[in-house]
Amino acid sequence: MATEIGAVREVTAGDCTDCYYIDTGMYDTPEYGAVYIVDDDRPAVVETGLGTNHELILEALAELGIDREELAAVAVTHIHLDHAGGAGYLAEACPNADVYVPSPGAGLLVDPTRLVEGTKAAVGDQWEFYVEPKPIDEDRIVEVEDGDVVDLGTHELRVHEAPGHAFHQVVFEDPANDAVFTGDAAGIWVPETEEIRETSPPSDFHLEQCLEDVETLKSIDPDVLLYTHFGPRAVGDDAADALETYATVLEEWVATVAAKRAELEDDAAVIDYFADSEEMADVWGERKAGAEAAMNARGVLGYLDERD
Repeated sequence: MATEIGAVREVTAGDCTDCYYIDTGMYDTPEYGAVYIVDDDRPAVVETGLGTNHELILEALAELGIDREELAAVAVTHIHLDHAGGAGYLAEACPNADVYVPSPGAGLLVDPTRLVEGTKAAVGDQWEFYVEPKPIDEDRIVEVEDGDVVDLGTHELRVHEAPGHAFHQVVFEDPANDAVFTGDAAGIWVPETEEIRETSPPSDFHLEQCLEDVETLKSIDPDVLLYTHFGPRAVGDDAADALETYATVLEEWVATVAAKRAELEDDAAVIDYFADSEEMADVWGERKAGAEAAMNARGVLGYLDERD
């Protein structure tokens, strides 16, 4: 069943409790961007969307009976603006919330100038769906690193480094729910078709490190994967198989882009080729599907340049 934009839905996958999510309508595309809320002694929002949707998050908190002053934590897996763009807006609206950010990227949320420049270069005309992120006061930010724990009460967010998609990415394990907030480390889950898709944007994508991140997730062996893109997925005892499927998808995607580069001998033509692909148009719409494919192709081309 497709999610309604902004509707609060309980995560019922596996044995999850106290966890909810909303579809933020990211890029005007249903079932592409999720934000999670953990309703605990110290309530938390995990991921924040582009910023254009922050009112939906505040409305969801109100629906769950969480006052803005009660929100204790805003946690982002990495600082790409589809994950962290709303953090400054939530910090402004929720004065007692600390913003938990992977240490390597924390400064770019204090002063997002370079982050905005890089995002515009990566997403092209999709920038129209974004808003300028609000800078976050340094004293509101808590930098997190591998091994750190964010205590929420019954639940906690255990931090695991996952730098393959971006050098500033982590995943958050919630042991009480046997679940992991995957960021982009486990790919893009498409509920409508029940398939996993690659995510390889410029400029930090690194195949081998992504495959190491898959191994990290396997070692956690969660029962539930909580994808930012998109939604909860119960994997039960098949976590290793589900994650290995993503590793295969990534390897095949990189090989496909490399082969097309060898064939066309022109990177602009390679990007145009994938941008014209209609493979996901029926799910995400023609514009988003093309933009996603072009961005992912640019990321792989950059990786191939660095590798070679």
